[in-house]
Amino acid sequence: MKRVSFQLTVLLASLFLYSGIIYAHCEIPCGIYDDEMRVKMISEHIQTIEKSMNEIEKLENSGLSHHSNQLVRWIMNKEDHANQLQEIVTQYFMTQRIKFDTKDYDKKLGILHQMLVYAMKCKQTTDLENIEALKKLNKEFSDIYFKK
Repeated sequence: MKRVSFQLTVLLASLFLYSGIIYAHCEIPCGIYDDEMRVKMISEHIQTIEKSMNEIEKLENSGLSHHSNQLVRWIMNKEDHANQLQEIVTQYFMTQRIKFDTKDYDKKLGILHQMLVYAMKCKQTTDLENIEALKKLNKEFSDIYFKK
């Protein structure tokens, strides 16, 4: 019994210690980057946040209190996808991909910062104007980032 307990403790400690490494895309650096995929992932997160907002509004406007569990799930989903969007913006683009000597450095950072702020606003409200701003900024970033 003590052996199983010890192994479980070691496993949990390992997961705790390495949890940041598990989720990070690669500050080693590994040299494996897929910028187009990350921009598409941001777009997917925006769509998911928008769907969550619409579902939250629908449930709140139904006037039925027995939907509270589903409402909480949609709110948590909205939060999670906004966090994932912010993770891509900060950990992938701002930390690893946008270098100091990059052309249009200030513009790219400005757009990314605005995306972080609008993602934060999406967590705070169900205002679809924040979604529209994120869509516009994601397109603007994509256009300037992939400009030849």
